[in-house]
This record gives sequence, C-alpha cells and structure tokens, in this order.
Amino acid sequence: MLEILNIKKSFGDLCVLNGVNLHVNKGDVVAVLGPSGSGKTTLLRCINFLEKADEGTMIFDQETLDLNKVKKKDILRIRKKTAFVFQNYNLFANKTALQNVTEGLIVGRKMPKEEAIKIAKSALDKVGLKDRYDYYPHQLSGGQQQRVGIARAIATNPEVILFDEPTSALDPELINEVLEVMRNLADEGMTMVVVTHEMNFARNVANHVIFMDQGVIVEENSPEEFFDHPKEDRTKQFLSSLNH
Repeated sequence: MLEILNIKKSFGDLCVLNGVNLHVNKGDVVAVLGPSGSGKTTLLRCINFLEKADEGTMIFDQETLDLNKVKKKDILRIRKKTAFVFQNYNLFANKTALQNVTEGLIVGRKMPKEEAIKIAKSALDKVGLKDRYDYYPHQLSGGQQQRVGIARAIATNPEVILFDEPTSALDPELINEVLEVMRNLADEGMTMVVVTHEMNFARNVANHVIFMDQGVIVEENSPEEFFDHPKEDRTKQFLSSLNH
C-alpha cells in the first residue's frame, strides 16, 4: 500500500536519513523505534511532505512519486489519503474540540458544514470525548487534547495515519488513554506508522517493528523476534538500555 525506497535527507552537513526503505501493507501497524536523533520523525515528515526529501521514491496506491521533484497538486492529493498526529497536538487554541476536527473537513476538503459536524462528532465519540465537543484545548488534559488530534486524523477517513511520538508530551498517567484509542484503531484494521518510545505498544499492538539509528534501519522484524531474539549488536544495546 505504501512503499518508500532509498529516502535520503540532510540538514546542511548533517545526514539524517541515509537510504531508508519502508514497506507498509494495508492494515499494518508499524512501530518505528530508535534513540533521539536517529531520523524517525524526519522519516514521517518526509512521507507526509512536511519536509522535502533530498532523494527517494514513494509508491502509494500504485502511484510512483519522486520525493524530491513531487508537484504541489500531487502532495495535496497524497495528503488527502494520509493523516498526521503530532507530538504536541497542534490544536487551534481558539477553537473547540469539535471545531478543531471540522476545520480541516470544511476548509481543506470543502465539505458542507452539517456533514463535517456529523463526521467530527462521530470521530470524537470514537476517541471517548462525547462529552467534550464544546471544550477548548486549555480546558482539556494533555491526553484529551491528543485524542482530539487523533479524532481530527480519523475524521478524514485516511488510508494511513502517521503518529509522531503521540504520547511523549504526556504525563505517565495519561499515556494509556491515548494508547488505548490507538489499540482500538489497530483492532479495526487502521493502517498506522507509529514513531514511539512505548515498548509495550510496539510489542503488543504493532505487527512490524523497525529500529533506526543514525539515519538507517539497523533491524526490522516481527515484535516477537525483535524483542526476544534481536540479531544486531546495536539493537541489543538499545533494548538493554531500556531495561536499566
């Protein structure tokens, strides 16, 4: 469904992605792990054209795109099939939870307001915020704000959702409520690529784990094999560092 081939990205002299390949099938939950600065977030941002890759190819829905030469109209078309959940929620502070979800539908997709409201309410219900339609971000906990962010993503009915460390800005007690929503989406067959530090999620919800370091994929495997029988020394060091 989504394939990234030989993606490269540098910021000045710093090579952040050095020939990364990613293959995502429909219904996959791919967990992308790695230390800070390994290129995980940049990979996601290049997939969604929030950053422009220096080189690489994307095959999405049987359409092949050169990531460095992609045209604006192609970017807009691909973005309509994908959704992005940000680390820091990225909600409009002056809009309610409901308005945050309808905004992209009405403005970005030219959807009639009544239809957008119906879809947005359904998305908010799905993430457990039925009683929070009219709350502003400052009236919501971090976990609730992130769930609004997820509702905004699923309201567009995307083919794949990209999550950029969706729980890293949250207090520990709020992490589980967000992971629970993501687990439910996975159970429903939503295709997801998740950059995360949550190893339990990677082990129990993902069906494929990728470990990145210094701009390359060091190892990838099923969660069972990755966590229980890591092959690369660098992977073993990383997993051992988590246990200390």
